[in-house]
Amino acid sequence: MARTRVAVLGVGYMGKFHAEKLAASPAAQLVAVADADAARAGEIAGALGCAHTIDYRELLASGSPRLDAACVAVPTEQHHEVVCACLEAGVHVLVEKPIARTLAEADRMLALAKAKGLVLQVGHLQRFNPAFQALAADAARPLFIDIERLAPFKARGTDVDVILDLMIHDLDLALALARAPVEQVSASGFRVLTDAIDIANARIEFADGATATVSASRVSQAPVRKLRVFRHDGYVSADLQGQKLRHVRRSGAAGSEGIEVVERGFERTDELRAQAEDFLRAVRERSAPLVSGEQGRRILALALEVGRLVNERLARHAELQ
Repeated sequence: MARTRVAVLGVGYMGKFHAEKLAASPAAQLVAVADADAARAGEIAGALGCAHTIDYRELLASGSPRLDAACVAVPTEQHHEVVCACLEAGVHVLVEKPIARTLAEADRMLALAKAKGLVLQVGHLQRFNPAFQALAADAARPLFIDIERLAPFKARGTDVDVILDLMIHDLDLALALARAPVEQVSASGFRVLTDAIDIANARIEFADGATATVSASRVSQAPVRKLRVFRHDGYVSADLQGQKLRHVRRSGAAGSEGIEVVERGFERTDELRAQAEDFLRAVRERSAPLVSGEQGRRILALALEVGRLVNERLARHAELQ
């Protein structure tokens, strides 16, 4: 079976890891990496045994060696330009989250991918966590979803606010678990260490009556990751870092109910590698990836709505001061 010829465009923090996973995959041939930092591109290319360039467009130009697919890990403000250039050149794309800055940008990407018959996948990594996949596969309807993600401050990622940087991961998980249309959203948040929103909380009500609360901070002293799903017969607590689930439910006959606690662990999975393999499979089979461009747009729409509500609330508070 011919290997998929792939390049990684943008080899900063996440792009470097993407390049390593693709270089190690027996289904892929890492042809090149591209980055505006020539020294970094050269260093990573040297370590992985591929070509490098400072201009990704060189890899898409006619006359260049054929490229089947690209992983786009440039800053968010460049997603639209780079992804559209790849799609115009007939190259399948895995793009880091968020898919774009605006819904209009996302719509153009989706239209191009559809017109060209190309795969457009969005890098929502936790969908590949085996603990989350087991949780999502449970047919029982959630009543209440509670997700909290706190992280220490890092300069990396501050080109976007905490909603598009961190919370978007958990908005994606909430949508995947609820499996019902969003009916109402409320949100609050604050600027702390940057000019953008650094801490935010959203409450999402779904059409089937389920509710989710999602909290994210990038100015905490210690990292915290919590995900709990409450159902009619109990609740499940997910340790996504440890890839474990803890089920707490009622047990016993009516009138003599007790509480049963069952913990379930999973074989350690490299989510980034699993995502890369899913992308390569989708390209090879011309089939849908686990997180499609359409899903990425839906998640972006919710994240932008949360951001709009947070900024409106801050503006009202500023007027009252």
